[in-house]
Amino acid sequence: MENQMLTLLKTRRSVRKYLPTPVEPEKLDAILEAGTYAPSGMNRQTPVIVAVQDGEERKAVQALNCQARGGAGDPYYGAPHILLVLADPRESNTWVEDGACTLHALMQAAHALGVSTCWIHGEREMFRLPEGKALLEKWGLPSYLEGVGSVAIGYGDGPLPEAKPRKAGYIVKI
Repeated sequence: MENQMLTLLKTRRSVRKYLPTPVEPEKLDAILEAGTYAPSGMNRQTPVIVAVQDGEERKAVQALNCQARGGAGDPYYGAPHILLVLADPRESNTWVEDGACTLHALMQAAHALGVSTCWIHGEREMFRLPEGKALLEKWGLPSYLEGVGSVAIGYGDGPLPEAKPRKAGYIVKI
């Protein structure tokens, strides 16, 4: 059985090389709005999406990710935008799951609009650092927010990777 949604789910791939071309504002806004419709425990809507578009802010986020994870280079693969997903752990014990659903919705919406993405980790560690708390304060966000993950977003430089075979035993019917 096939339909447009099933095809989108099967064809989205993580992209690890981006063109410097920014995503058009109307597309970015549509992707961000789609993220707000992700399911959340008891509809508490614990996530907050921070769309990093400014070059200097992007550099600060990149440096913070490297610091938190002990890496170097660009963990966002040169994508012109970074969508950070944070959540309020005080509101629900499903804040991580809520954030994961938001990240998934952002990536699928981007794919539907011809925009590439890659889920990036390290945000929990990043926003527990004093420098991460300082960024939250600078952005007018509360320090109790916890990082869940982020999405590198932009136009991929090259073809989408091929899907790898699905593992044996992925589905068990009882």
